[in-house]
Amino acid sequence: MSSEPNVTRVTSDGVDWLASAGAYPRGTRALREERPGAPVVLPCGTVFDVVSAPAIFGRRMLDRLWEDGPGSGPVAVFRGRVLLFSAPGTAQRLPSLLAWEEWGSNRTEAVPPLLCHGTGDAVTVPAPVGGEAPGDARWLVAPDHRHPWLPGPEVVLWAAVRAARAAVRISIFPPADQGAKVYDVSRRR
Repeated sequence: MSSEPNVTRVTSDGVDWLASAGAYPRGTRALREERPGAPVVLPCGTVFDVVSAPAIFGRRMLDRLWEDGPGSGPVAVFRGRVLLFSAPGTAQRLPSLLAWEEWGSNRTEAVPPLLCHGTGDAVTVPAPVGGEAPGDARWLVAPDHRHPWLPGPEVVLWAAVRAARAAVRISIFPPADQGAKVYDVSRRR
């Protein structure tokens, strides 16, 4: 069992990793140094993808990843959503995995819409040390390595299914009839 990291500030190596996602890494790094409290918009699809979940459900997914699973890569909160940084290709593969698991149409109350940001998309990344971002933009698990581990689509699916099952108890048995008579048959001869 892993324990959740206490990394809420982006390290210098983490800034380098984030900057490497941009078309001009040196310019992104210079902007970070000039305005360290400002959020930055970075493209997805080459260095990372991002799976965006509603705040409460996203936190449940994060809890599953750290309590029962392999942990997570960087995770941020921005405008009421949890942003799970994932391996490139996750945004393309995860929707079909969710559909295959039948968590799309008939169980919409269990798994809320997950927004998958991949190639051609961009996300707003909170500042390394907090600052000017509106609302609740902050890091829950900040990038602290030049090559952080990023969960793939299967791991994100696993976390989403576990979070949904924890939120809505699913049973294959019908509820017990409260007025039924129960007989003890353990003492039969």
